[in-house]
Amino acid sequence: MKQTIGKMMGAKAWTLLLLALFALLPKAAMAQKFALIDMEYVLKNVPAYERANEQLNQVSKKWQAEVEALTTEAGTMYKNYQNEVVFLSEEQKKKRQEDIMAKEKQASDLKRKYFGPEGELFKKRTSLMTPIQEEIYTAVKDIADQRGYSLVIDRSSDSAGIIYGSPKIDISNEVLQKLGYSQD
Repeated sequence: MKQTIGKMMGAKAWTLLLLALFALLPKAAMAQKFALIDMEYVLKNVPAYERANEQLNQVSKKWQAEVEALTTEAGTMYKNYQNEVVFLSEEQKKKRQEDIMAKEKQASDLKRKYFGPEGELFKKRTSLMTPIQEEIYTAVKDIADQRGYSLVIDRSSDSAGIIYGSPKIDISNEVLQKLGYSQD
């Protein structure tokens, strides 16, 4: 009889614990509100972003042409050296080799200056894109605060891993409206 009462008390305790957990789950789930944003869509519809990208492309092409001109010049110097090497003295050979290496180094240094990790293109991109990103972030944060969203996830990001997201929780058009841009 004692064992039966103990089992009944244990079963009642587990039942109460499970009921308490199930009662708390909806509240915990409601406390977390999520929204989605398609940043590719938003950025595509922000004219300042398109202008900044065009400016970056133009600067990049200009700088790439400068680097390629130096590389071509070094290549031409090397071909000329190859054609004339039999007619050159040791001193002339050494001088030409040094000139070719200096030109190659100049091209390499210029490439690093423009396109390196902390290069001019990186700095230019940062200076052009940061104000746009901050403006979008502020709009997203304002909407999230107004609606009580705990988390806004970028659905266009590969790392988000979103297979499906209801259009009801997509705030992309709201962000564009808040920024003063029309929607597609």
